Order: sequence, then C-alpha cells, then structure tokens
Amino acid sequence: QVQLGESGGGLVQAGGSLRLSCAASGRTFSTYAMGWFRQAPGKEREFVAAITWSCAGTYYADSVKGRFTISRDNAKNTVYLQMNSLKPEETGVYYCASRPWLVSRDGDEYNYWGQGTQVTVSS
Repeated sequence: QVQLGESGGGLVQAGGSLRLSCAASGRTFSTYAMGWFRQAPGKEREFVAAITWSCAGTYYADSVKGRFTISRDNAKNTVYLQMNSLKPEETGVYYCASRPWLVSRDGDEYNYWGQGTQVTVSS
C-alpha cells in the first residue's frame, strides 16, 4: 500500500514557476514508477510527466517538454515536478500517481493516487 500527498500548488502569473512535491509512504517507494497528471475544469485528466523507479528514464507530454522537469529522491520518498514558464491553460488540479516498476502515460494503469494540488496560472 502506498499513500501519496501532493503539495506546492498555488497561484502564479503566466510565465512563472512552481515546484510540486509528492510525498509517499511505504517502504517500497523506490520500486514504484511515478507519474504526474493534471485535470483542468471541464476536461479529462491528462498525462504530464513520469519517471522510472530507478530515475533512469523520464517522460513528458509534448506540451510541457523543455519547461517541466520531473525528478525523485528515493531516500526521501518524494517525487517533484518543477514547472517553468507556466501558461494559463495549465490551470488545474495536479495529481501524482504510482504503480509498481513500469512507467506509463496511461493514468488507468496507476494503482495509487494523491488527493491533488490546485495550480492556478493567471494571465
């Protein structure tokens, strides 16, 4: 069982930056792939970024490549999402999720989810 808790959301102006954190419980965190997803009002959840359990691979949605960076610290059971050059259309609730071993861009393949953190980007 893994429990996840996001933090770091807030209100930021367009072009600004935020760093989201996701703290995980459980001794097997280092064997879990981690992902970030977001859901804008009235829209479906979408993939943002993912990282393998070993940090060997990172994956991004095309829309965030070059602006967002996912990382993790297995010693701290935490995964991060550094978001730069934010755009108003990226407003939404950001969720972290985990699944054993294999990374995926499909949210339905993740077993555990956090409660989400609100990110609001003003124009």
